Amino acid sequence: MRNPPVLVEGAGDGAAVGERLVVLWQRIRTPVVVPLLWALMHACAFMSVMLFVERVYMAIVIVLVKLLRIKRYTKYKLDSMRQQMKVEESHPMVLVQIPMFNEKEVYRLSIGAACGMSWPSNKMIVQVLDDSTDPVIKEMVEHECRSWARKGVKVEYEFRNSRSGYKAGALREGLEKSYAKDCDFVAIFDADFQPDPDYLWRTIPFLLTDPELALVQARWKFVNADECLLTRLQEMSLDYHFSVEQEVGSSTYSFFGFNGTAGVWRMQALVDAGGWKDRTTVEDMDLAVRASLRGWKFVFVGDLAVKNELPSTFKAYRFQQHRWSCGPANLFRKMLKEIICCKRVSAWKKFHVIYDFFFVRKIVAHFVTFFFYCVIIPACVLLPDVRLPKFIAVYIPSATTVLNAICTPRSFHLIIFWILFENVMAMHRAKATIIGLLEANRVYEWIVTAKLGNASRNKNSSRSHRRSRCRIVKRIHLTEVLMGLFLLYCTIYDIMFGYDLFYVYLFAQSMAFFVVGFGYVGVYVSN
Repeated sequence: MRNPPVLVEGAGDGAAVGERLVVLWQRIRTPVVVPLLWALMHACAFMSVMLFVERVYMAIVIVLVKLLRIKRYTKYKLDSMRQQMKVEESHPMVLVQIPMFNEKEVYRLSIGAACGMSWPSNKMIVQVLDDSTDPVIKEMVEHECRSWARKGVKVEYEFRNSRSGYKAGALREGLEKSYAKDCDFVAIFDADFQPDPDYLWRTIPFLLTDPELALVQARWKFVNADECLLTRLQEMSLDYHFSVEQEVGSSTYSFFGFNGTAGVWRMQALVDAGGWKDRTTVEDMDLAVRASLRGWKFVFVGDLAVKNELPSTFKAYRFQQHRWSCGPANLFRKMLKEIICCKRVSAWKKFHVIYDFFFVRKIVAHFVTFFFYCVIIPACVLLPDVRLPKFIAVYIPSATTVLNAICTPRSFHLIIFWILFENVMAMHRAKATIIGLLEANRVYEWIVTAKLGNASRNKNSSRSHRRSRCRIVKRIHLTEVLMGLFLLYCTIYDIMFGYDLFYVYLFAQSMAFFVVGFGYVGVYVSN
């Protein structure tokens, strides 16, 4: 009699291992896994309620602000100040800083717009802070500065051999120049921002009228919002940030996070707050919090918009969101004690900064969006022992979503796509938040958001042509694909064994992960 083949023996061993795993799962499912999932579900539900309450609070405030017409920036009487400056020719000295790094596509737009602002030429200095590592781009930027200098504009081209401190380092070194010390105010524009000619006339009078005012912040106007679905979805998120978050902060607490661009700072306040620091990747928010703790006030001018470009490639957007999520969490870790111990501001304002500004918006929002909607809900489908209340899983998220999306009426029909995409991006934001809180690897990663400028709208370079030249392997994002497979498995399981309709959401969310995972979102530009 022949011995059984090794293959059969191996198969038997495999079956035995499978049986042991099933037994182990049965032993830990009820006493360990179910209680753990129950606890996590309630924790996420509590955070979801926190986020909902914060959104409702801001909705109430913004409605009152609009109905009662008490937007803070409308309280200032600026016409007399403007007239006085014109008659007495008492214009303050303004420094305009434009930090840039290899900005081949947009450098002319930003430099031209800044140099074209209607302010006396002897009272304005445009400072181009170039950290470019490409010698060709460096020469192009320097040539553009010389061109404007020949037209009578005071343009100072500053180049650094080292990118120490990144943007914060460039801005800090720019303020150390001798000519900068004579300036009363400093306006800051990123390389893709294009201020209108009357920008300084609409911002500087605020600072001259109120000596306690440190910052005047304008909103952003997106020149490429209609370029693709990715930019439309970004517009929906950012419109809420400006129309609600910054407006509410300005009208109630005279505090909000500086956006890093399209704002004018009082030089005295900037120095009093300690200047630019590069301890995190959100140097703008760092400066704003420190200035607020010193007692300075901010104002957001909602009817003043500065044109700029949204990232239209998923790669650029993902790096931007990592920085915008990791930085605030890391800053919260570093400044929590300082905020609590500060004696120059009220306890209510400290509570607002710690709870509303940092904890709910910068930490809880990312955690609950990913872990609850992409992990806990699918897990509850696989483990029906844990019942998920519908008011937590459906009603509260729906209301929160409407409160977010209502600020962009023209894109309201895209709300389903926006929800699904935000859940996908929440995976990256939650990961970045954890990195920031723990100061783990990549906490100081700074990758400049790529801008396409007019090149992205070149008629001779269609999106389909650019995609066809790129291998699909280069577009695949494995983590998103794996998440899509997990959610698709949960969808099939719920269809076969479930009793709720969660499979409708799970299928749509899995498709969203697949679309992003296979690189079919935004514009793809080959290197």
